[in-house]
Order: sequence, then C-alpha cells, then structure tokens
Amino acid sequence: MDPESKKLLEETHELVEENNEMLRKIRSVQKKQAFFQIVHWVFVIGVAIGTLYFLEPYITQFQSFIKEAGVTIEKFKSFMPR
Repeated sequence: MDPESKKLLEETHELVEENNEMLRKIRSVQKKQAFFQIVHWVFVIGVAIGTLYFLEPYITQFQSFIKEAGVTIEKFKSFMPR
C-alpha cells in the first residue's frame, strides 16, 4: 500500500471513530429524552388523576346541587298558570 493511500485510510478511520463517538452521544441523549418524556407524561397523568380524586367530593356536591335546582325549577313551573 502506498503512503498516500495509507494516510487516506488512516484519516478515514479517524473520521469514522469520531463519527461513531458522536452517534453514540446522540443515541444516549435520545434515550435520556425518551425516559424523561415518559416521566413527564406519567407526572401529568398522575396530577390529573390526583386532582380528580381530591375534587371528587366537590364535583359530587355540585352535581347534587344542579339536580336539586332542576327539581326546584320544576316545582316553580308547576305553580305557574299556563
């Protein structure tokens, strides 16, 4: 192998090694990003479920209030002449 080809091959090898190192770093960042994205969505869904859990008594109370208001309106309608 002539010196020029050998030098070119060595440069190519160095570039391949550098490229491989960058690709490994990129892949590592992608894995971390995927992990934190999963953690983020678990947190968001957990907060939503927790909020519903703690607001459930108030929601139930509001629903019963609306039902009672409907009954009261129907009673008023029955007293009104047609």
